[in-house]
Amino acid sequence: MPDSIERVQLLVLDVDGVLTDGRITYDDHGRELKSFHARDGLALRLWQRLGHEVAVITGRHGMALRHRLGELGVRHVFQGVDRKVETLRGVLADCSLSASEAAVMGDDLPDLPMLRVCGYPMAVADAVEEVRLVASHVTDRPGGAGAVREAVEHLLKAQGRWPDAIAGYS
Repeated sequence: MPDSIERVQLLVLDVDGVLTDGRITYDDHGRELKSFHARDGLALRLWQRLGHEVAVITGRHGMALRHRLGELGVRHVFQGVDRKVETLRGVLADCSLSASEAAVMGDDLPDLPMLRVCGYPMAVADAVEEVRLVASHVTDRPGGAGAVREAVEHLLKAQGRWPDAIAGYS
């Protein structure tokens, strides 16, 4: 494993295709619906409980995302972003972190600039080839099916922090 994984303090996620399965569903009233995996939510809580930060940067807008991330206590939520890497740099500055202290998880071409500048790039199993090729870690699970949980476990185990994360559950 690269040394950079031990320095990761910030986990940056895309939404569609990472936190969700990538499908965009509308009801009869034109409201967008999203489904999130419960294990991904627990993983984000564990990550934050250990003092780490989470940021979500997405090109789309939606209240379902805002509600879910609010439940999870995610402070850094950016929707409707065209140039994700610029937003990432702002989050890094806000958290007083360097790019080497960030892991980014993506699935498609708009995520590539962030993946190329972060310290530990990750991809979901069903990411496009270009994203998988730059990733230091590719999950076994696809987006929306527990891939974020898998990634958080991977990071925390590599940092020797997984026992701390699950201490209240054993």
